[in-house]
Amino acid sequence: MIEFKNVSFEYQPNSPFASKALFDIDLKIKDHSFTALIGHTGSGKSTLIQHLNGLLKPTQGIVYISDLEIKPESKQKDIKLARRTVGVVFQFPEAQLFEETVLKDVAFGPQNFGVSQEEAEITAREMLRRVGIDEEHFDKSPFELSGGQMRRVAIAGILAMQPKVLVLDEPTAGLDPKSRLEMMKMFYELHETRGLTVVLVTHNMDDVADYADEVFLLEKGRIIQSGLPSDVFQSPEFLTNHQLGIPRATQFALALKKRGLEFEKLPITRQELVEMLGMFRDQSKEEKRG
Repeated sequence: MIEFKNVSFEYQPNSPFASKALFDIDLKIKDHSFTALIGHTGSGKSTLIQHLNGLLKPTQGIVYISDLEIKPESKQKDIKLARRTVGVVFQFPEAQLFEETVLKDVAFGPQNFGVSQEEAEITAREMLRRVGIDEEHFDKSPFELSGGQMRRVAIAGILAMQPKVLVLDEPTAGLDPKSRLEMMKMFYELHETRGLTVVLVTHNMDDVADYADEVFLLEKGRIIQSGLPSDVFQSPEFLTNHQLGIPRATQFALALKKRGLEFEKLPITRQELVEMLGMFRDQSKEEKRG
C-alpha cells in the first residue's frame, strides 16, 4: 500500500533558511497493518506523515501510495488521489470544524470530491454513528458539543471520504484517560472491522504496545530502529537513551527484576504482565508443594 524509497525532504531548499528534515527514508507500511511511528519532538514524524497524502512532496526519492507515485516533480493535480486514499487526523482536529451543523460538516469532504449531497449525507450519518455521535446531535452546531464529541465529529468527516489509510497524529492529545482509552478502542475497531491501514504517531508507548503490529523509531530525520513492538521494547535502555519511554507494564517488570524476579522476555502489555505473574505464582506454589 505505502512505500518510501530513498526519501529525503528539505524545507526551503536553495535558501539561507534551508533545513533538511528527512534523510534517505526507506520503509514499507503493509496493507491492513497498524503501524506506529515514534520519536521525540523534532525527529521528523510530522514531516513524514505529510508525505502520505501529498501535503509535502519529497525533495528526493519516491513515495508510493497504492498505484500512485509522488516524486519531487509531481504536480498537485496529479496527487489529489492521495488525499482520497489517505485520511490524516492531525492533533486537535476539532479546530478544523467550520460548518453550521454537524451533518453538513461531515458531508463536506465527500461533496468536495464530487459525491452528490444526498449520498454524502448518507455516508456522513453512517460515519457519525460509527464514531459514537447520536442522531440528536446531527442538526446541532458542532460548537455546541463537548470537546470529545467535537473531535469525534472531525474524525467522522475524515472517515466520510472513505480512505483506505488512516493516519493519526497524536489523536488523543488533551484527552482524559477514559476518553483516550475510548478513542483508541474506536480506532482499533475501525482497523479491525473496516480493514483500514492505520498509521499512529504517538508519544504514548502503552498505545504502541496495545495496538501496533509494527513500529518505526525516528531520530533526526532517520529511521534508527524498526520491528515488532514486542522486540523493540526489549531494549529499554536504548529507548531511554533516545529520549523515549517504555510501556508501564515493562516499567513494572523492570522494577520487579531489580528485586530478583527473572523474566525470560519483558512484558509490554498489562495482559502479558498479569499472565507472567500468574505463571510465577503457580511456579512458586509448585515449588512449595515439592
